[in-house]
Amino acid sequence: MTLDLSGFRDPKLGRELIECINALAPAAVQRCGGQVNLMEVCGTHTVTIARNGFRSILPEGVNLISGPGCPVCVTANSDIDTVIALARIPQVIITTFGDMTRVPGSSSSLNQEKAAGADIRIVYSPLDALKIAQENPGREVVFVGVGFETTTPLIAATVKRAAALGLANFSVCAIHKTMPNTLEVLVNDDEVKLTALILPGHVSTIIGLEPYRFLAERYGIPGVVTGFEPVDVLQGIAMLLRQLAEGRAQIENGYTRGVRDEGNPAAVAAIEEVFEPCDAAWRGLGSIPGSGLRLRPAFAAFDAVQRLQPQVEPTVEPKGCRCGSVLRGVMTPRNARSSTPAAAQSTPWGRAWSRARAAAPRSTSTCAKRRRPSGGGSRPCRRCGLRSGGAPRTSWGSPRRARSSCGSQSCAGRSPAWHGGSTG
Repeated sequence: MTLDLSGFRDPKLGRELIECINALAPAAVQRCGGQVNLMEVCGTHTVTIARNGFRSILPEGVNLISGPGCPVCVTANSDIDTVIALARIPQVIITTFGDMTRVPGSSSSLNQEKAAGADIRIVYSPLDALKIAQENPGREVVFVGVGFETTTPLIAATVKRAAALGLANFSVCAIHKTMPNTLEVLVNDDEVKLTALILPGHVSTIIGLEPYRFLAERYGIPGVVTGFEPVDVLQGIAMLLRQLAEGRAQIENGYTRGVRDEGNPAAVAAIEEVFEPCDAAWRGLGSIPGSGLRLRPAFAAFDAVQRLQPQVEPTVEPKGCRCGSVLRGVMTPRNARSSTPAAAQSTPWGRAWSRARAAAPRSTSTCAKRRRPSGGGSRPCRRCGLRSGGAPRTSWGSPRRARSSCGSQSCAGRSPAWHGGSTG
């Protein structure tokens, strides 16, 4: 069955929701003392917000800030160093998702270790790692388990499968994170000053709504689970502003097509059978009690660190890296970039930069001043979508016919459809 998501990208619905947001904002801002900070804690939400320019169209007093929603971004330097130490053990095969390979540790990265001769393989599923272990019975195969509650059930199922097969050469380096305890840390951080939360859709498909209820009941922080299409995110913002305007604090579900209030009990049961809570180190947040997952004693034979005892180098944090502040939402990527030494800006120190690039604003002045990449062509104007010699985009980024060349004209009147401009 294929879902038709076109309605969730409809510019008309988007404009109507923006009108609703504009109507609700004054009362919400007044009740909150003049400032409303809505934090999203999902990397996909960050991309949707940035790609559609939602920060630039919110009413005065309403801000969108990005929290620690990317599991790769929040992986601590010490954990990266552990994975690199495992890769340096002879006859070990490291299997990992591709987004981990470029992340640097204190002195190296998986990409660098592979170039130096380590056997590091990108897989699309932990079951692929299981197959590699079966094909290489004389070598140890380690799967790097990074992710939130979304990916953990499949890794739990893989560990159970390895136990059933009696695979003695398969293990997992568990660097899993869980979201609820981390949200409590953010709520209690006076520097963050968040007002309400756009809750993650992917994680919520697994854990449901109940683990978030304490935010509203204990701290008076409203939350809305939202989907990932433009209309989803705008609806979530409107639902939060309505709660704030009415003086309510509840956990609501705006993603009913994907999330049930009870979540996925089978997936949660798989996690609880294989893993148990533990303290975990988060980039920018430090050690958070109960926010990680480790293998239970019954499955400890599949713990790569316990089995292989890697010699991990002392962890060194790079000077000047501000990714922790970006991940906590207290600094924008642009400010973080400007405070980083120029010589180091080409080095991907921070695990936050995969999201920081998405969240960083581009130039919005005029089409004539849009930047051109060195490889030729041109970047589309952020406001009207025009490329040099090309067609402008519709509200959600697809091509549409240009009525005239923008040349050096101002973008006024040519903004995307959700800004109130024409769809052509």
